[in-house]
Amino acid sequence: QVQLVESGGGLVQPGGSLRLSCAASGFTFSNYAMNWYRQAPGKEREFVARISNFGVTTNVPDLVKGRFTISRDNAKNTVYLQMNTLKPEDTAVYYCNVRYRSREYWGQGTQVTVSS
Repeated sequence: QVQLVESGGGLVQPGGSLRLSCAASGFTFSNYAMNWYRQAPGKEREFVARISNFGVTTNVPDLVKGRFTISRDNAKNTVYLQMNTLKPEDTAVYYCNVRYRSREYWGQGTQVTVSS
């Protein structure tokens, strides 16, 4: 079965950095694009980053462009989200996502809190 396990969240001061990881299993990782989303309290889940199956193409929305970078290591079945220059508004639970056989799969999420 598909499993996605996020890690790397925590408390960081404004302007700081974190790197999130998502370990995937249960499918052929290198065949699928991977995504990161986030959800802040009281808000809808929003798209943060996407990477194509071999990492050739990445896509991030304007709200994190220039600060967040997505990457992947297909040998380790892991996708990463490097987050720099973090702001308090980046506080959220961050989720890894894959669309596999027409179904969306999500990890349990990892909490990122940006606060002084």
